[in-house]
Amino acid sequence: MRGSVLYSLIRPALFRLDAESAHGLALKALKLAGPSRAPAFPASLATKVAGIAFPNPVGMAAGFDKDGEVPDALLGLGFGFAEVGSITPLPQAGNPQPRLFRLVEDRAVINRMGFNNKGAEVALAGLTARKDRPGVVGINIGANKDADDRIADYATMARLMAPLATYLAVNISSPNTPGLRALQDESALTGLLDAVLEARAEVCGGVNGDGGPPVFLKVAPDLEPADIDAIARIAIEKRLGALIVSNTTISRPALRSAHRGETGGLSGAPLRDLAQQRLRDFRKATGGAVPLIGVGGIATAEDAWARIRAGASLVQVYSAMVYEGPGMARALCKGLEALMKRDGFASIAEAVGSE
Repeated sequence: MRGSVLYSLIRPALFRLDAESAHGLALKALKLAGPSRAPAFPASLATKVAGIAFPNPVGMAAGFDKDGEVPDALLGLGFGFAEVGSITPLPQAGNPQPRLFRLVEDRAVINRMGFNNKGAEVALAGLTARKDRPGVVGINIGANKDADDRIADYATMARLMAPLATYLAVNISSPNTPGLRALQDESALTGLLDAVLEARAEVCGGVNGDGGPPVFLKVAPDLEPADIDAIARIAIEKRLGALIVSNTTISRPALRSAHRGETGGLSGAPLRDLAQQRLRDFRKATGGAVPLIGVGGIATAEDAWARIRAGASLVQVYSAMVYEGPGMARALCKGLEALMKRDGFASIAEAVGSE
């Protein structure tokens, strides 16, 4: 509560900065604060997905910590897991600025960042240094915009990051790298996942190449029913650890902000209903055979609870933290605990898909 009050006091000053500068300032503050011990959570909030024990179901989505600089500081804020990246093999400047916009009236964000990051070498140094620390840290991998062979880029990243990741997240759903979403096509996706799984096996071994961290796939909300069915079928065949549903949308519902015409991916409150529906679609298409992670427009405990009841084993947030502040993870966990008790559930797992 104290953190929320403090943030409400400093937010007007932060919002006088452009969105990307404010984001950089937040990262610097977390780096200065350094890693802190993650708070304890009630056992009822703990859950297991893809063999990974999560202390609570609320995660930080990829995009906030692009280079894996502050995952432990994020865990210290109360997130049950932190997903860093997207990281590409080579450093990448991303798209020209300005490329990140707050739509304050809509409690939304539009970004066209373009996988800007410092590259695998820089990320490896930081992630190797924290390797033996506790906590669930997923690594979101991507391909360079100008790569001749994007599938080879994903394989390279899987080879490099698998030994350091609690899970690998394959991001083929950003709308800001031209042609990237074409990898969601059935034949392209099969080839991509085969390459990633083979690369993981090279460095992690295991029976039938299933050693090492589970592979999660992050999909777009802008999918046709046939695409959903194909992705679900492939996810089951390839024994993926989870589907992350969903990335930002290129659709534009009714928006009020002056920035509503900016190109890029829309996230935040206006994405909520679309992302919720996509989650239901994937729950139906997979028959519950693949765990789902709900992302998009989650700002309150009620939002998170609705996503869990619709079939999400875990949830992730990012854009809402721009408006709610760093106390958001703890607040969501406290609210989820109360909602579980209200509805008579003893655990998160018991509530998944119960709507």
